[in-house]
Amino acid sequence: MKLTTLGRHVLIEYYNCDKDILKDHDKIEEIMNEAARVSGATIVESCFHTFNPYGVSGAVIISESHLTIHTWPEYGYASVDVFTCGDTVDPWRAEDHLEKALKAELSDSYEIGRGMADKIHKYSKGEIVVESFKPIEVEVK
Repeated sequence: MKLTTLGRHVLIEYYNCDKDILKDHDKIEEIMNEAARVSGATIVESCFHTFNPYGVSGAVIISESHLTIHTWPEYGYASVDVFTCGDTVDPWRAEDHLEKALKAELSDSYEIGRGMADKIHKYSKGEIVVESFKPIEVEVK
């Protein structure tokens, strides 16, 4: 069975990361921007914030959607979302890059299809005339 979706949303948890990296605003922004580039995305802008006493949250806005991160250095933990639209970006390349760059000992992730084309058409209140997206077919096992 194949699902046609507008996007792919990969949710990732990284465990036992390098705590110094997780505290470093500039390093986290650099790592996230590089993850976007490695995945094949086009960066529009990025915005990151450091919390007191520590922890960094931020987003890299890409033409194809976004990458976000929230770090908890005190736990050696980071939570990341990689949401991509179209078929030119590979979110799993970003996932792999981040695991290495954060020096995570373990990661857990899963992917959700977003914007299922069948549901969009089913629930639309009118005819969808302009479809400027290129839906993605995902093999479901």
